Amino acid sequence: MEDYELFNRNTQAIIYGFQRNPIQRMLDFDFVSKREKQSVAAIIRPTQTAAISYHKVFYGYKEIVIPIYKTLNLAMKKHPNADVMINFASFRSSYETSKEALESDTIRTVVIIAEGIPERQSRELIKIAEEKKKNIIGPATVGGIMAGAFKIGNTAGTLENITLSKLYRPGSVGFVSKSGGLSNEMNFMISQTTDGVYEGIAIGGDRYPGSRLIDHLMRYEANPKIKMLVALGEIGGTDEYAIVDALKDGKITKPIVVWVTGTAAKILPKGLQFGHAGAMADSSMETADAKNRALKKAGAIVPESYEDFDKEIRKRANSGL
Repeated sequence: MEDYELFNRNTQAIIYGFQRNPIQRMLDFDFVSKREKQSVAAIIRPTQTAAISYHKVFYGYKEIVIPIYKTLNLAMKKHPNADVMINFASFRSSYETSKEALESDTIRTVVIIAEGIPERQSRELIKIAEEKKKNIIGPATVGGIMAGAFKIGNTAGTLENITLSKLYRPGSVGFVSKSGGLSNEMNFMISQTTDGVYEGIAIGGDRYPGSRLIDHLMRYEANPKIKMLVALGEIGGTDEYAIVDALKDGKITKPIVVWVTGTAAKILPKGLQFGHAGAMADSSMETADAKNRALKKAGAIVPESYEDFDKEIRKRANSGL
């Protein structure tokens, strides 16, 4: 696997937390994507008595069983090829379990679903990941998807949504968002305006995400199979200015369409937080309008409003994708 890839069609994950629906949805995606091997290698359920038990699931028309382990350590020993850990633990225990995975020899990417993890703990996890050259998606994320290859948990919704958004086969658009809910909408929008998503990641809405928008955009820039970039930022923080700097420095050369949500904040009371912990502007520089202006000035394609986002994506795709 190349450095710019997080997943491929052989990627397998260990699921921390017994989550029936996300596990089944991952397997349904595997089946319609015609993977040779299912993406869920093992499940961790620390509350069980036995060291190993089994969970029966559907894989297409067949029933198969997936092992459930009491400890992450045992699961990693039994499944050394599983290099992704999807962590459904609550915010109370996500730090300890994510730390164990990041410090292991086999896990390369940790996905942290929980929101509300203390900021100090998030920053400590980021430091560990940087030191060990590993990847974090989240906290407070729905996850991400590599079309036709690998899907994290509930990303992109049900099988019907997967089919409508053509996520069972790769397109050539790299997409990254802070919002998980909007990422589902964007998967469909991109499928209707281009040849579809190649990879889409929701980094999560916390103030200190484990990876930034620019981190994934630079991966997409390095990937020759990705021809166009789409990003969806939001009010609060300064992450989007890293995209501005990359454009100015010539580090992003592929066409990029960007929109920063939260432009309505100017008509609302100052200091209002929009859902996500990081979605609050503490200065004029952190407003959605300021970010959109800076991105447009740096050379990004920025629509007049979110309603025009699909039109700009289609226009760019039609001009040479």
